[in-house]
Amino acid sequence: MNENQEPQANPENEEKKEKFNLKEEIISWVQILVIASLIAFVLNRFIIANSRVPSASMENTIMTHDRVIGSRLSYYFTDPERGDIIIFYFPDDITEKTYYVKRIIGMPGETVDIRDGHVYINGSDTPLDEPYIREEMETPVELHYEVPEGCYFMLGDNRNYSADSRFWHNTYVKREKIVAKVLFRYFPSIGKIR
Repeated sequence: MNENQEPQANPENEEKKEKFNLKEEIISWVQILVIASLIAFVLNRFIIANSRVPSASMENTIMTHDRVIGSRLSYYFTDPERGDIIIFYFPDDITEKTYYVKRIIGMPGETVDIRDGHVYINGSDTPLDEPYIREEMETPVELHYEVPEGCYFMLGDNRNYSADSRFWHNTYVKREKIVAKVLFRYFPSIGKIR
């Protein structure tokens, strides 16, 4: 080709440019959106649980308005343990639309006694070691609970401002009402929950 000659247009390239098909482009985007929606649905329904904590009941572990992620798979292969923070259906809401976030304190078959600002398990003389609680619990009267098999006794870390098992009509959380084990906070900051 001579330097002064202009390159000739390739008819195949011109055809490809002109054949942009709006319908095919829209179908392609719809497919991507449908697949993304399905993935999000499966993740949210079977893998993770997302919850917003509206109150100060878990402070300072989880602050008011924090958003947390829990694993729905955590208890498929292991049982919940004392100290786990879980997302569960609020026992007094028969519609099962209200999620609560609290810490497991009493295990199935145990007794839980609350006196002098401390928790005692199975009649122990030594109070439960709870370095996570915000301040000593106010206990105007002694409380005694017997946790049924297949159930858990729940308390918030900010005991003086927590609506938890001590105050519910249905005191205990059944195993099948546990949704997920809380793993980390993702808003307003990211951090692991212990």
